[in-house]
Amino acid sequence: MSVHLRSDEAPVRFSVQEVSDGVFAYVQPDGSWMINNTGFLVGRDGVSAIDASSTERRTRDLLGAIRGITAAPVRTLVNTHHHPDHTAGNGLFTGATIVAHENAREEMRALGLPHNGSIWTEVDYGRLELALPFLTFAERLPLWSDELRCDLLYAGGPAHTTNDVVAWLPERSVLFAGDLLFNGGTPFLLSGSVLGAIDVLEHFVRPLGAQTIVPGHGPVAGPELIDEVLGYLRFVRDTATDGRASGVSPLELARGTDLGRYAEWSDPERIVGNLHRAYADLAVPAGERGGPIDFPGALGDMVAFNGGRPLTCRA
Repeated sequence: MSVHLRSDEAPVRFSVQEVSDGVFAYVQPDGSWMINNTGFLVGRDGVSAIDASSTERRTRDLLGAIRGITAAPVRTLVNTHHHPDHTAGNGLFTGATIVAHENAREEMRALGLPHNGSIWTEVDYGRLELALPFLTFAERLPLWSDELRCDLLYAGGPAHTTNDVVAWLPERSVLFAGDLLFNGGTPFLLSGSVLGAIDVLEHFVRPLGAQTIVPGHGPVAGPELIDEVLGYLRFVRDTATDGRASGVSPLELARGTDLGRYAEWSDPERIVGNLHRAYADLAVPAGERGGPIDFPGALGDMVAFNGGRPLTCRA
């Protein structure tokens, strides 16, 4: 379907793509900070949405796009993880059951709504209310759109976050991957685990056998995207292993690292946060990955890597 372009001060672009019969991907270019993808399943009596957006305006545009496809109400909203680019607009889905992994509820409550500060350039988030998931699950939850089954599956361990969920449609071989996968943008693992994400992609995502993948950010892709992201994660792991052995800080290591082809991906400053997390991963047993980390320090190092300038956010 066509791309919608807002004509006001900060244009919002999106495309609605029917990736399978009654299954839609809502893709927001350019997929950088706080500009996420969502999706929705259209049934006879209702809609199941997969993720909200980061601002009031972006979420209202999403809801408008759904209304452009069907008059049926949104009955279910799935959050693939707790980050506010996927959840800040939850409260605008009035009347919908909000579903997420059981770890997401408290993470979302602790993080709160997005706000302007010194890390990112300023954004007009609009009028938002924190709306937490009130149906949570531990491992698996089947969701039905008429007779189409959509399995909500916990990733099994820390990866992008500690509460990553995918929406998997086995009959259609369609996967809504959340932020386990980025396409054309640098993955970000500060809230999860670099080593855990490698495990999750190799042993959880790939075996599903998805042919159509809607990543959390960037264009819809095929299964080749899994290897693209794994290549970057292994690059981060190997760089961190060498840097930690040499006794250099994540920021110092990032400044001396040639990103190679990954320099073309958006938000390259994420290498710093990813190295902070990889250092933490390498310091603990596998079962302790995803634990507390110095978030303010890591984010401050990302700004320093960016020449002391706030990170660009176009949301």
